[in-house]
Amino acid sequence: MGLQLENVIPWGRRLEEYIRMFDLSSADRQLSILDCAGGPASFNCERTRLGYKVVSCDPIYQFSAGEIARRIEETYTTVIEGVEANKNSYVWKDVRSPAHLGEIRMMAMRQFLEDLSLGKEQGRYITAELPVLPFKNQQFDLALCGNFLFSYSDFFSEEFHLTSILELCRVATEARIFPLLKINDEPSQMVEPVMQELKAQGYFVEKRFVPYEFQKNGNQMLVCRSA
Repeated sequence: MGLQLENVIPWGRRLEEYIRMFDLSSADRQLSILDCAGGPASFNCERTRLGYKVVSCDPIYQFSAGEIARRIEETYTTVIEGVEANKNSYVWKDVRSPAHLGEIRMMAMRQFLEDLSLGKEQGRYITAELPVLPFKNQQFDLALCGNFLFSYSDFFSEEFHLTSILELCRVATEARIFPLLKINDEPSQMVEPVMQELKAQGYFVEKRFVPYEFQKNGNQMLVCRSA
């Protein structure tokens, strides 16, 4: 793959955040889950320790833990300064401040880095990216995609979004995408046309509120599955 690590800003989230971002019920947590575009999240590590099945995929997994750690160190201050400069765009409730956010993210990413080598050996971290995934049809019960699709609507086409969601629905019984805002906090203009096309192709699709909001108004996910 042609990904250059210097073009990546690693930023990982915890299991507890995933549970709220994707409104994962107790029953959902028992399922076989694909974390697509998982990045340096601790979701895989934490779920594995609890005895659950999870596979994460992301092009960043082609790099070693040391390489990713160095990139985290290079970009961390810039990210936190950006959050500080845009404090009014966020809901400061569970996360108290930009500094607290940094602590939470670093805790998640350290767990990921410690787990990466073993996880690769066990087949839990796969180097892959949308819109084509190296998994069997319906290999997973649930596919999650956080902070990628719709977040980067200004960089990826409507066709890319549609093809990617169809691919998530190919490899999993149900797909959930969060959030429905772009990274600049504006609603993605692609949500409605993509939903309409998915419905036209016979998929069940809906927007659902979730018990998580860090970006203001970023408290909805898209749910899609075969009708």
